Amino acid sequence: MTAPQIYVSFAGTAREALTFYAEVFAGELSLHTYRDFGRSDGPPDAIAHGVLTGTVAMAGSDAAAGERTVRLEGVMLSLLGTAEPDVLHSWFDQLAVGGEVVDPLAPKPWGASDGQVVDRHGLHWLIGYEA
Repeated sequence: MTAPQIYVSFAGTAREALTFYAEVFAGELSLHTYRDFGRSDGPPDAIAHGVLTGTVAMAGSDAAAGERTVRLEGVMLSLLGTAEPDVLHSWFDQLAVGGEVVDPLAPKPWGASDGQVVDRHGLHWLIGYEA
């Protein structure tokens, strides 16, 4: 790995969230349960470690009892220029389902197109491209 990768601690929704991101970004998903890792600090079918690889890479797990879960303030996951405009629009639209559009993905006065969306799992995305 040559860059930081996001690792999200979910509140019991890691399987759903990581599967959602794999569908949005068309990546390869690998999920391992607490049972797989011999962990007894959570439900056996909870996700102990999940990894999404592809154009958008991320990882995450279900938080064990007492562990903190995802809470982002002042942080956006930037996908600026990471794909062709039609792909970026598709990602934005899919992330918006069940989430909240903060700023529509549209042309801006400075010549680029970008927008912000908080998806249904609480991650805040900045998506855009140069004209």
